[in-house]
Amino acid sequence: MSAATTRSRTPDRLCAEAVDLARAAAEEAAAPGVVGEHVGLVSEGDRVVTHYFECKEPGYRGWRWASTVARASRAKVVTLDETVLLPGSDSLLAPEWVPWSERLRPGDMGPGDLLPTDADDLRLEPGYSGEDEPAPNSAVSDEMAELVEAEDAEVAGGAPATLPVVPSRGSIASVAEELGLRRARVLSRYGLHTAADRWEEASGPKTAMAQAAPAACVSCGFLLRVGGSLGQAFGICANEFSPADGRVVSLAYGCGGHSEAAVMPKPPRPAPPVIDETRVDPFPLRPSPDSGSVPTAADESSAELGHS
Repeated sequence: MSAATTRSRTPDRLCAEAVDLARAAAEEAAAPGVVGEHVGLVSEGDRVVTHYFECKEPGYRGWRWASTVARASRAKVVTLDETVLLPGSDSLLAPEWVPWSERLRPGDMGPGDLLPTDADDLRLEPGYSGEDEPAPNSAVSDEMAELVEAEDAEVAGGAPATLPVVPSRGSIASVAEELGLRRARVLSRYGLHTAADRWEEASGPKTAMAQAAPAACVSCGFLLRVGGSLGQAFGICANEFSPADGRVVSLAYGCGGHSEAAVMPKPPRPAPPVIDETRVDPFPLRPSPDSGSVPTAADESSAELGHS
């Protein structure tokens, strides 16, 4: 081991004694009363020493204030290099930073919140823009220009999204407007599959509600069909008493609110009363003598038993 290495590991005496200078620098950088006791020093090199002080700041358990002092060769005056707050071996550290796009969860958005979408989002793909070169058999190509005039069609100039007003019926952009193509980006196949997987997990045949359902949604009268390829596997529930009301459900999903699960029979209705107003029914004030169960004539057998 060389003499220079031994000398660098041994703290300089004047720098090691400059505890008051290091504490004053730490107290100037920190809030009042948060610099604690002197907990040690480390030699950083020739005539360079770092003093450590306890940090009493709430929430910074195990952190230390570090003030580095030094002196020039053959000089007797110790000067300050820097003061920083450093974590220790058992300090409380903040968790690793995660981008907001990875921390966002369904339901986190509130009224007035804006969710930006990346330009290269895999869930989206470019929609109809009208800026691409038309195909040779396109209605706006040079070869078909004369047919456009013959068919009384109007060719709108520029992209549909940049038009000031909705084009008249019969133009290319008008057809795009009716088909819902006047969007800069549309759902890609990847975005379609991820949405289908998410809906299948939330309202699919493997859920507890579907496992206990008497029948699937495909045969329910409250199911509203959706267009496109998703209509082959999903629909919208329109039963206000169902837990999935207003939500996209799988055709294999089901609940107890199925329209044909328990059809209630109609209560029987009695026949309407018949009133004969041409006939008068007698209504005696007293019952007839022979209307009771006990005869009015005396019976000798019953008299013997004590009956009158």
